[in-house]
Order: sequence, then structure tokens, then C-alpha cells
Amino acid sequence: MPAKILELRVDTVRNAERFEAYPVLASDNLGHGKDSTMKSLTQAAAQDALKSVEAPISRRIAIGRVAFFGAAMSAIASRAFAQPGAPGSYSNSAIAAEPPGSAPGNSDEEAIVAVKIERAMRSGPRQITRDATVVEMDHHGNVAHILRQGTNGWLCTPGDENRIGDVPMCVDGMGMQWFKDAMTGQPRPTNKAPGLCYMLCGATQHSNTDPRDKTSPAIPIGPHWMILWPFDPAQSGLPTTVRGAGAWIMFAGTPYAYLHISGTPWDGNEYSPGDEAVWTMQYAKRIPA
Repeated sequence: MPAKILELRVDTVRNAERFEAYPVLASDNLGHGKDSTMKSLTQAAAQDALKSVEAPISRRIAIGRVAFFGAAMSAIASRAFAQPGAPGSYSNSAIAAEPPGSAPGNSDEEAIVAVKIERAMRSGPRQITRDATVVEMDHHGNVAHILRQGTNGWLCTPGDENRIGDVPMCVDGMGMQWFKDAMTGQPRPTNKAPGLCYMLCGATQHSNTDPRDKTSPAIPIGPHWMILWPFDPAQSGLPTTVRGAGAWIMFAGTPYAYLHISGTPWDGNEYSPGDEAVWTMQYAKRIPA
């Protein structure tokens, strides 16, 4: 069936505080012939990415465009209408498949940057991310590219969805020092005060116990935030195992031990004077007599 190339647009809201990229497709019947359609659409995307500018482009830019279009198309392969992104849905495809805005389309490079900025901004609270500097970092914790300049001293990074442990995050100055020490193999972190880090998109990492592990299979971890300061499980009574809720000490027994808190600080309902307390129950496993 005839198919148009994926068209990406960028919706800028409130002075570039929020960015969205989304696909517009010629077909409204994506549920049929999905595999062949995906192949033709992806091929068309690749051809368009290579021909979209008159001047010669580098191999790196060409491959980057093809990869971006391929990621966005993968969302369409599984469902006709992608759901809006949510905490944990921070991939290129999830963001690129969001509902349309009203701004005209921009270049491919601008669209790619917009998706990266949006992915980074989902990692923390808007109160922080709206004025944070959005950057890409190298493997040593140094700023490689500034995607958007900020003013509040926080750094937000989009990460790389294809690399275990390279996830979207928002971190303050002390937290950034902690990460830089860890990434450069320092024997212990040198931050002089607790660092704060948000990973509200969730994360993957190789180990819960060894900060230097770079080979073990990925551990999926839900949305969380972190206090990057030494915590002792024996002294605090906190657990050391990965959990879906609550808190635990990650990398316990190492200089890089820190407090990991599942969820967000805004989970639950906010109290106002006059509210009634409603107690709830939970099921527990019966202990054999």
C-alpha cells in the first residue's frame, strides 16, 4: 500500500520548556500487512534521510537519521496508535509516536535533538528540568554536547536507550561529582555533601552490588530517585535488595553505597486541612502454622 515517510514535527510550548516529536503517516490501516509495511516505510525513511538535504552529508549523520527513523517506526509495528509516553516510556520510539502539536516541521537534526531533550526532561520533576542544562556526556562523565543551556545548576541527560546503565537522569552538582568519580574509576566518591539524582523514567544496570560491573545481564529498575551519600544497612536497617517499591541501599558495603528510593517524592495524595484519613489494607502471604 502507498505509504508516506514518517514526518516529524516539534511542538514548542512555553518558551521551549517542553518538546514533543510525533509521527504522521499516510495510511490509517496500519494493522494489516504490518511486516511488509514496516519494511517499505523503513526503507523509505532511510532513502529520505539520505536525500533530505542537497549538500553532501557525512556517514555519521546519515546513519543517525536512519537509526532515529527506525526507532520511531518500531513503535508503529506493534500498534496503530502509540500511547503517550509515561514514566518508563522514554525510548525514541515512544516519544516520537506521541500526539501531534501545532508547530510546523523542522529539520531531521532538530527533531532528533528535540526527542533527546524530551527524554532528558522526563527524568526529573518539571520544577527542575524546565531550567536545567540538557547535555550528552562521554564515558568519563564530561559534557560532550550541550543540547540546551540552563540556569539552575542541574544537568539532565537523555542517555542512550541501547546501552545498559546509560539512562535519562537529572542530577545536581554534588551528584554529578559522584557520577564522574564512579565513571572514571575513582576509589571513592569525592562529593562533600549529599548529591541528588532523579531517574523518573526508570533505569537498567548491570549490578545492585558492584558499581564496576559492566558485563552482567541488565537489571530493570522502575522510576526512582537517589540520595548519593554513604548509607550503612546495618546502621539504618534498610534492605539491600532490588525492590519494586520502598527503598534500599544500592552498592552496599562499597564506598559508592547510596540510598535508592522507588517511585517519586510525589506518590500518594497531598493532604489538605479537613481531609479524612482513609486506611487501606494489603494482602500478605499466610505463614504456615
